[in-house]
Amino acid sequence: MVRFKTIIIDDERLARNDLKNMLLEFKNIDVVGEADSVASALKLIDAKDPDLLFLDIQMPGESGFELLDKIDLKAKVIFVTAFDEYA
Repeated sequence: MVRFKTIIIDDERLARNDLKNMLLEFKNIDVVGEADSVASALKLIDAKDPDLLFLDIQMPGESGFELLDKIDLKAKVIFVTAFDEYA
């Protein structure tokens, strides 16, 4: 079975926890880290070299789109958001 190293990036702790709990049922997804900002995500992505990102679009300071502009990423990205206008 292929396993995916996964990072959850969202400024809201409760949203990260909810998503992490939902992902528990998928045995091929290993959540290897969480970040609450673009700055912390950059460090974590560099350290963990993930296969998959769950990325919040709207975060204080910088957006998920701005994060993607700063990295050369081979990982797949799944956007997550609580804002209807981004859905």
